[in-house]
Amino acid sequence: MQRRTLVAIAALAATLSAPVFSQSGEIRIAHVYSKTGPLEAYGKQTQTGLMMGLDYATGGTMQVGGKKLVVIEKDDQGKPDLGKSLLASAYSDDKADIAVGPTSSGVALALLPVAEEYKKILLVEPAVADAITGDKWNKYIFRTGRNSSQDAISNAVAIDKPGVTIATLAQDYAFGRDGVKAFKDALKNAKLVHEEYLPTSTTDFTAGAQRLIDKLKDQPGRKIIWIVWAGAGNPFKIADMDLKRYGIEIATGGNILPAMASFKNFPGMEGATYYYFGIPKNPVNEALVSAHYKQFKAPPDFFTAGGFSSAMALVTALKATGGDTTTNKLIKTMEGMSFDTPKGKMTFRKEDHQALQSMYHFKIKVDPAFAWGVPELVREIKPEEMNVPIRNKR
Repeated sequence: MQRRTLVAIAALAATLSAPVFSQSGEIRIAHVYSKTGPLEAYGKQTQTGLMMGLDYATGGTMQVGGKKLVVIEKDDQGKPDLGKSLLASAYSDDKADIAVGPTSSGVALALLPVAEEYKKILLVEPAVADAITGDKWNKYIFRTGRNSSQDAISNAVAIDKPGVTIATLAQDYAFGRDGVKAFKDALKNAKLVHEEYLPTSTTDFTAGAQRLIDKLKDQPGRKIIWIVWAGAGNPFKIADMDLKRYGIEIATGGNILPAMASFKNFPGMEGATYYYFGIPKNPVNEALVSAHYKQFKAPPDFFTAGGFSSAMALVTALKATGGDTTTNKLIKTMEGMSFDTPKGKMTFRKEDHQALQSMYHFKIKVDPAFAWGVPELVREIKPEEMNVPIRNKR
């Protein structure tokens, strides 16, 4: 009787361990992103960049330490609850070793506790809200994407001058509010007189623009509306309200190429951007630009570079561990780790796992050869020039 029980237990153990053995030759990466939904354009670019980056970083083998990289795609549609359940099923049912994503800051904030619950790494790309590596952070979260503070501080560097009066226009959710807060905190010389928040679905900007004009029109000196916007709707329509009559300028950060078509109406506009394919000069960016032109007959965009950077971070870490995906080993490896990206070198800050990276102060030039306003480099703003706050109260 005892022998039969032992045989049964051995058989059961073999059954339970079979899937583990069959997967031991794989490193499973879940990519949770907005394949559809309001931020679909951004999500698709990230996926393209991730796959190109994995190919480049592994020398075309899609293997690290003799293990095959398997990417599992999950479409969160920009919905936090859906994203949450998809990440949980990726970690549990799909046996994902690590996850990348998501596109939306709202979804990202919903995913953070899931990574903590499953004790697995979530590499955030490209969601921007400061809270992700700030007060909602946990030790399983790393981010290659820039955060709101990096966006805001670099834009402040570009337009924060004495005698300048600024009003802001942003979307009324985590991305917009965090962006404006960080921008406001970074201002040292200019005066901020108004914050305008509009729903993410806004298409008619008339009322918001009128409030901005009323706050700025009687101010002395240089007057700027700084716009932080993502996804649908074109806030640059506010220029139709004859801002020039009041001497009001528009400033903003970089964006995807289709959105920068409207920048052609603002020659000389200044701001700071995370990426533009013509700016960084390094071998990784050359590889990305060349591969993208070859596949799509077009340059890589803003979020393509982000996806590529996340792949570079993953492969750098996995090479260092010899393909070992044990979470604690990966965390130890990635804290303080530097890695090459299309933007040059990035480093995961040990305290909050935010990737410190360069940003680019630009001025818009109109070139008939391009369908968008071309951001010409004024200067590279290095990580050490940006005092990016550590907000996670670790």
